[in-house]
Amino acid sequence: MTIEEKARKIFAERAAFYTTSTVHTDPSVLARVVELAAPRPNWAALDIATGTGHTALALAPYVASVIGIDLTPEMLSEAERLRADHAVGNVSFRQGDVHHLPFEDAIFDLVTCRRAAHHFSDIGLALREIRRVSRPDGRLVIDDRSVAEDDFVDRCMNQLDWYHDESHVREYRPSEWRRMLAACGLVVESVETFTRHRPLSALTDGVSAENSARIRQALDDLTDDQRRSLNVADVDGQTFLNHWYVLIAARKA
Repeated sequence: MTIEEKARKIFAERAAFYTTSTVHTDPSVLARVVELAAPRPNWAALDIATGTGHTALALAPYVASVIGIDLTPEMLSEAERLRADHAVGNVSFRQGDVHHLPFEDAIFDLVTCRRAAHHFSDIGLALREIRRVSRPDGRLVIDDRSVAEDDFVDRCMNQLDWYHDESHVREYRPSEWRRMLAACGLVVESVETFTRHRPLSALTDGVSAENSARIRQALDDLTDDQRRSLNVADVDGQTFLNHWYVLIAARKA
C-alpha cells in the first residue's frame, strides 16, 4: 500500500474519534492558528487535510470562503456533519490530495494545514503545490507534530509515531521546516514550538496489539538519560511523555 492508501484506511477507521479529539479541537491552538493566519473578510482560504473540519470551521467567521480537502471520505462525512450542526454556510468540503491539488494557480489568499504534514509522502511536492495555488503574498499556516533538535528524540518519536500510525512519514524539526519552506520559495515569518506532556495511551489507543506492545517495549528499553530526554514520568499511575509541536506562519515570496 502507498502512504496515501494507508492513510485512507487508518483514518476511515478513526474518523469519529477525530470529531471529538481534545487535541484536534483544542480551542487555544485553533485560536492561535487563526491569529497567525491574520484573515481578512474578502479572503478565499484552503484547509489541507482538513480531517473532520475543525480548522476550516474555525476560520469561517473571518473569511469569505473556506474549502477543506482531505483524502478520506469518512473524515469528510464527519466534517460535513459538523458544518451542518454549526450552520456554517461559507465552508465546503471535497476529496483531494495535497500532492495534486485540484485547483488553478494563484487562487487562495490563505492556506492552512493542521496536524497532517507528517503524513505527506513527498513534503517538497506538497509545499510546491501549496505555493502554486497561493496568490502573490498569500499566507500559509502550518500546525503539526514536531521533534526537538535532538537526534535521539527525533529518531525515537518518529519510530513511536510510526507504530501508532503506519501512514506516518516524518515529524520535522523546526530547522528542517525553515529549510524546506525557503527551498520552495516561501518566506518564513514565525516559528513557534510547544510541548504537551501526554499519556502513553495517546500512542497506544486504537492501534494493533502488536504495535502497542512495540511502543511499550521501546519505552521499557530506554536508559535513564533517554527517559529524561522524553520527559517520561509516572503521573497518577499512568506513564506520560512529551510530544513536540510546531506552529509556522509563512507567505508566498
